[in-house]
Amino acid sequence: MQLSKPFLSTLLLAGSLLGSQALWADEAKTSTLPRTKAPEGVELYFISPKDGEVVGQELTVRFGLRGMGVSPAGTMKEGTGHHHLLIDVDDLPPLDMPIPADANHVHFGGGQTETTIKLSPGKHTLQLDLADAMHMQFDPPIVSEKITVTVN
Repeated sequence: MQLSKPFLSTLLLAGSLLGSQALWADEAKTSTLPRTKAPEGVELYFISPKDGEVVGQELTVRFGLRGMGVSPAGTMKEGTGHHHLLIDVDDLPPLDMPIPADANHVHFGGGQTETTIKLSPGKHTLQLDLADAMHMQFDPPIVSEKITVTVN
């Protein structure tokens, strides 16, 4: 019996995802998850908005990245990662666990490089945090400068 290329590709992808989930589960039980070494010279930054900008309650946030590529979560490709937007977060998430997914830690696992968010009136901080295929921060973490925006 000969298997089609699309079927084989799907089978290989499913096997690699199951294998990485099993590794993640085993690692999570013991202590810390492995972190991917960060390439040197990587810069993560905001294209918009700018630090100190006054914005409306709905705003488009554009992410910038130099020295690496962007790929979807789960894609094990060297030199790539995916974005997380930290909203009103004082400290980085724990380095030994995947970045949480909640209202303050927004995941862009599809490889997105921009989003539109809604914020309440007042001052808010925004920071970008790049993660590897398993939502783990790089070693050392690749983060943008924290910016502050004022929402009308």
